[in-house]
Amino acid sequence: MTQNPADSQTSSRGARPFAAFEWMIALRYLRARRSTGFVSVIAGFSFLGIVLGVATLIVVMAVMNGFHKDLLAKIVGVNGHIFLQAVETPLTDYDDVTREVSGVPGVALAIPMIEGPAAVSTTSMAFALVRGVREADIKRLPGIAGNVRQGTLDGFDKAGGVAIGQRIAENLGLRLGDKIKVLIANGPQTPFGVAPRSKVYPVTAIFQMGMAEFDNLFVYMPLPEAQGFFSKDNEASVIEVFLDRPENLDSVRSAIDSAVTRPMIMTDWRERNRTVFDALNVERNVMFIILTLIVLVAALNIISGLIMLVKDKSHDIAVLRTMGATRGGVMRIFLITGASIGVVGTFAGLILGLLLASNVEGIRQFLKWLLNANLFPAEIYFLSQVPSSVDPIDVLLVVAMTLTLSVLATIYPSWRAAKLDPVEALRYE
Repeated sequence: MTQNPADSQTSSRGARPFAAFEWMIALRYLRARRSTGFVSVIAGFSFLGIVLGVATLIVVMAVMNGFHKDLLAKIVGVNGHIFLQAVETPLTDYDDVTREVSGVPGVALAIPMIEGPAAVSTTSMAFALVRGVREADIKRLPGIAGNVRQGTLDGFDKAGGVAIGQRIAENLGLRLGDKIKVLIANGPQTPFGVAPRSKVYPVTAIFQMGMAEFDNLFVYMPLPEAQGFFSKDNEASVIEVFLDRPENLDSVRSAIDSAVTRPMIMTDWRERNRTVFDALNVERNVMFIILTLIVLVAALNIISGLIMLVKDKSHDIAVLRTMGATRGGVMRIFLITGASIGVVGTFAGLILGLLLASNVEGIRQFLKWLLNANLFPAEIYFLSQVPSSVDPIDVLLVVAMTLTLSVLATIYPSWRAAKLDPVEALRYE
């Protein structure tokens, strides 16, 4: 028996993967009809779940990345990358050590300073960390330079005053030119024991670093004044080193170790802040896993929706099979149906997530105004505004993961549709 060439041509066209008729039928199944209204509702919830899951993942990852980068920039901008402290003998030769360190390739700035805890007071009292630095150095300090909101650092060495953080000024009710008392415990020896030492200084500058914890902590005074106040004549307590490229920390640290000719204890910002950044990384990973469950639930909704669609369309599938549709063709129809929900939902969530991530601070300000509540207290989160930094690698990871889950979710229902026996489906028709 010979086959009609036209029939052969039609059959070859129908066998072509993802042919036009497969797309047509798949897209028709996505439309809401009276008989399949509930299935379409499930598809709609699956779509919304994927959109919200992708958008939420992108926004949360962007905020966590921004929080990590801003916190690192603030901490390193104030505290430096490497810290050198004296061993065996006091650091009276800090000028020589600073010169040796500054000559190491990769070092941007080396600052000798006095550092010690103190209490500061006016009508009320607060704890502070007092730092003694030279005028030339404080003007180059990354956390201070360009962040002076009131007053000036010009003539800092000769003014005999102090520079304080914005939050200290607010908490103590201080303005430019007001007097502030600095108090430390280890003062002069008396017959009754060690007496506290205190001195009153005028406020010559008020700075705002953008990190609430630091703005409420640091008080800067001229290095010679700090040496006298802390009884460290011609000494420095630490030399802080800032690098051109922080990622070269290990190599520069080795070079500094070779360049410095006197015994020193050397630490870096990773050792001092390891707990904070380890906690941030753990929180970031946990948030990613938890929010991935939103996408997973949406993928499971795709499975349930397609299984119900296959059951509802069993008659249609049988008719298609009797008209010559292959099992592969039926499977591809339902693959297209389920994957369309996942693909369109993923890219809609991508657009929504990028829009939200780029306007996080504006949204926070709007919600703060609408709800009359502070949703991001600087005292708790350290930063004065919500940071956001979209990492392309994170975005690609979220998109790839969602697309993969969406496609995998369609395989089992599509396989069930392809395995449907047309004789059994039409037996009682």
